Amino acid sequence: MRYRLWIAEMNYYINILRILEDYLLELAPKNGATEIQDGINRFKEEFVTLRKEIDAQRHEMHILKMKLAAYSREGKTITEETYRSDNHDTLEERFSRFQQTFEQMKQEFEGFRTNWE
Repeated sequence: MRYRLWIAEMNYYINILRILEDYLLELAPKNGATEIQDGINRFKEEFVTLRKEIDAQRHEMHILKMKLAAYSREGKTITEETYRSDNHDTLEERFSRFQQTFEQMKQEFEGFRTNWE
């Protein structure tokens, strides 16, 4: 269940990135100032990096979700050793860091947006 919720949240982040990218596309032709273009380019690069991280984490989450489903179907018990070997804690930490990074980017983007509207 946890992985399904995280994957849904990652899909939400993808939608937010698309909205922000659309905004940058609208903003770019209206403003030719170097400062604005530098900000647009910086955010475009950051969006690509965030999207790559989303894709990597979603892939790992899907794999672990399927693995857990297989354990359940086969009636196997998930031991502490199995849990650790599948890196569940590591993925949870990465997801938490990603959430923080994404929220920070949104705040920075909001500051950028309000400066140029």
